[in-house]
Amino acid sequence: MSNPSETAMPRLSLNDGSSIPQVGFGSYQVPPADAAEVVGQALAAGYRHIDTAQMYGNEAGVGAAIAASGLPRDEIYVTTKLNNTFHRPADVRSSFAASLDRLGLDRVDLFLIHWPLPTRYDGDYVSTWEAMLELAAEGGTRSVGVSNFQPDHLERIIAATGAVPAVNQIEAHPYFANDTARMATRGHGALVEAWSPIARGEVLTDPVVTRIADELGRTPSQVTLRWHLERGDIVFPKTMHADRMAENIAVTDFTLTPDQVAAISALDRGEAGRQGPNPDTFDWIPD
Repeated sequence: MSNPSETAMPRLSLNDGSSIPQVGFGSYQVPPADAAEVVGQALAAGYRHIDTAQMYGNEAGVGAAIAASGLPRDEIYVTTKLNNTFHRPADVRSSFAASLDRLGLDRVDLFLIHWPLPTRYDGDYVSTWEAMLELAAEGGTRSVGVSNFQPDHLERIIAATGAVPAVNQIEAHPYFANDTARMATRGHGALVEAWSPIARGEVLTDPVVTRIADELGRTPSQVTLRWHLERGDIVFPKTMHADRMAENIAVTDFTLTPDQVAAISALDRGEAGRQGPNPDTFDWIPD
């Protein structure tokens, strides 16, 4: 099995002319007190794409790990996301400044609207998107995008502004392929980022996945992540364990056959496979 330092991590081109590493490290549910150590381990394991969010509460730890890594800033791709509390345009700007301060950075590579919240803020997420575009124009973030946007949410912001998000980060895994949102995203020229790519671990014992893993001499996690890559999506699996970090990044030196991809895709359960909230109704705002 190749070491990640020996196998080039593929980068995908975004619609704004920049590029993004296809495999990253997710920091969801990494406790703030542990974030510097855990993200530091991920960087040491070869990850160069770190995904965080205002809502995770661990931006300061992510920034501390980046500072301590000794790596050039341009070698690390950093994403953070707008907290649901801050959708009003003035709050977008002030919260983004606070994110940069916590991260200890003068810019991020990608800033996302975390949730559309169509039943909040009088249903206005267009002005939120306009504020995000202003941040990109000013250079505080190289790219801007969205997360958990359904096809109609995408249509609305694009029709209103003419600006297509760089990415749409959505729940996607073998049990919930979410292909309606995926195809709408790709149809507009944006890339898909898949969160919960291994269905919170549930697919790792699926007989189809384990059979293919045995055939290839790989782990079920590697096979599932490779399935995402074969579909052209970006993934950032999260783990607190260094051995799993190494396992999850070692997915660039093998491929799946079309039949193997199709077998995993056939596990899709449609809406019944969704594990996270439905973006059409999710309206939680942190205290």
